[in-house]
Amino acid sequence: MATFIIEGQHQLKGSIQPQGAKNEALQILCAVLLTAEEITINNIPDIVDVNKLIDLLRNLGVKINKIGSGSYTFKADDVNLKYLESEAFKEDGKGLRGSIMIVGPLLARFGKGYIPKPGGDKIGRRRLDTHFEGFINLGADFRYNKEDHFYGVEAKKLKGAYMLLDEASVTGTANIVMAAVLAEGRTTIYNAACEPYLQQLCKMLNRMGAKISGVGSNMLIIDGVDSLGGTEHRMLPDMIEIGSWIGLAAMTKSELTIKNVSWNDLGQIPNVFRKLGITVEQQGDDIHIPAHTDGYEIQSFIDGSILTISDAPWPGFTPDLLSIVLVVATQARGSVLIHQKMFESRLFFVDKLIDMGAKIILCDPHRATVIGHDFKSSLKATTMTSPDIRAGVSLLIAALSAKGKSTIHNIEQIDRGYENIDERLRAIGAKITRIDSN
Repeated sequence: MATFIIEGQHQLKGSIQPQGAKNEALQILCAVLLTAEEITINNIPDIVDVNKLIDLLRNLGVKINKIGSGSYTFKADDVNLKYLESEAFKEDGKGLRGSIMIVGPLLARFGKGYIPKPGGDKIGRRRLDTHFEGFINLGADFRYNKEDHFYGVEAKKLKGAYMLLDEASVTGTANIVMAAVLAEGRTTIYNAACEPYLQQLCKMLNRMGAKISGVGSNMLIIDGVDSLGGTEHRMLPDMIEIGSWIGLAAMTKSELTIKNVSWNDLGQIPNVFRKLGITVEQQGDDIHIPAHTDGYEIQSFIDGSILTISDAPWPGFTPDLLSIVLVVATQARGSVLIHQKMFESRLFFVDKLIDMGAKIILCDPHRATVIGHDFKSSLKATTMTSPDIRAGVSLLIAALSAKGKSTIHNIEQIDRGYENIDERLRAIGAKITRIDSN
């Protein structure tokens, strides 16, 4: 188990380039299974979760070549379906949440898709009903082995259908879309997710020959085609990492420029940080955060009541950044209520921040009130363990602003979502050391 040693209270300065989007990569990589032709994908982040998925595809028989930094070609012209029923697949598949999204493409192209119960962050219940109800609507037969926690769907030929999703699940929508593009007839998906990463998937599929309309809305109409071809695709920058760097700049009173952020795809992110009193400047397609030497003040609602920041389906605020917002609020002037609606365990890392001296009231599993210190009282260094990707990087930001030397264990969780984070932070002045366990 690797560890970070962080010396806090150093001002950072410079520019940082966001990595390719993790959540987009998990969808796009699975889509290569929909065609026997070659697909080139650029700006793939070099992170644990994505590399695990690439290994899974390679084990499935996909021919994969690295052609440059973050650029690969994929050719799924000889897929090994027997691997899906092997013990090796059961072990490989359950170690990664994103593995669920191979099921839709496999079902569409080969008539069957299997997956063990996927892993991922322990942030609460993350059910798969939306995925499988969508496949059933398209005519697939569903089976579940409770002893092995092994899911399977099979169909001789999928047929288009109308469906109203019970939740606007991003991965569920992506999986159903990838199944529907090769189904017979028209599929209408209402209450579809419409995140930029899902839009990216739909645009890529359309370049491959799919017929998807309504991209960017919550109603997708898909007219099935017989086959798809190859294409080239480039990932968006990771909006969660961009939000993390905004929070880091504010907490460390640093002047940072975040390069090439794709402003049009950031949605509410800049505005939410501005509500916390942070100056977020647009410079072309970059974000500039000036040094907040005098701190930052949380806005109130118009009637004077306490600001509430909550997550919502796109174009609402992403739940993946609520942990960052919570940490940033610990040093603001004023108070804020953080309402995490989606996952019931995501706020449980606040006990670590309370140990560091933060004033946080955990109201219930979904809500926390933060009373900011206004930098009049620094967070204190401590030893902690990263529970998941987003809480891990939030604790890292807290440690970089804290007085003294902090230790964060289990940083493999951070590595799952952030590429070479310690090297990139050192390049802008952070005092951070990685200690490997072996």
